[in-house]
Amino acid sequence: MKTPPGLQPLIDDGIIDEVIRSLKSGKEATVYLVRAGTELRCAKVYRDMGQRSFKQRTRYQEGRKVRGSREMRAMSKSTRYGRKEQEENWKNAEVDALYQLAHIGLRVPKPFGYFYDVLVMQLITTENGDPAPRLGEVDLSPELAREYHHTLIRQVTGMLSLGLIHGDLSEFNVLIAPDGPVIIDLPQAVNAAGNNSAFDMLERDVNNIRNTLGRFAPELLETRYAEEMWALFKEGALQADSKLTGVFVKDETAADVNSVLVTIEDAREEAIRRALGRLAISE
Repeated sequence: MKTPPGLQPLIDDGIIDEVIRSLKSGKEATVYLVRAGTELRCAKVYRDMGQRSFKQRTRYQEGRKVRGSREMRAMSKSTRYGRKEQEENWKNAEVDALYQLAHIGLRVPKPFGYFYDVLVMQLITTENGDPAPRLGEVDLSPELAREYHHTLIRQVTGMLSLGLIHGDLSEFNVLIAPDGPVIIDLPQAVNAAGNNSAFDMLERDVNNIRNTLGRFAPELLETRYAEEMWALFKEGALQADSKLTGVFVKDETAADVNSVLVTIEDAREEAIRRALGRLAISE
């Protein structure tokens, strides 16, 4: 095929040798099948987005690290420079997340580098070498659905142990390799500790996977992994290998308001007695 303009610099620099075809095109990016030497890889070419898309991204970008105070002010004011910084922040989020997750052995495509706004990464394939199908494109036995669910919950747990949430996990961004599911598409990765919507996004991610695989293994629909792992995360006790059960019982115990008020009143009276005692001594 004709080389897209976004990939020509990579060919000029010898990073890739050939663009074979487009694999996926969306609002955020186009992914191409490319050849680098004897290997087939993916090249994700990010699109430049307009002001409307930046507003849609605000919920995801809350809590992300920004290079400095100047960049933060510009992004908050949505100046031209600020929009450019937001764009770079959005693209870099996926690159940074992939390197972090691959480093601890989570099931994501291996990144090979980020060049000229293009992310070059591993191509996930079938046994025959064809691009792997998405989770939503395959039929599963109950046993395999349970196995995939276990694997994906382990991946989500590993991400959260690093303080990351995928933010848009569903059957559309999980690929099925011969050895199991692989998670893709992470530009919206969420800072779990710094984003007010973090739990809502985690719960949506986990429940999307639960509901998809629950079509094949209905007992999965009763699990509550999001609440369980979030409770551990808030306590600082979540590890990548934490043992989870899928069972979570929310503490519904009502606060004893009267006891609290009595404690406050006792403390107030004690403070008054001490103050009167100090006054008597001074006289």
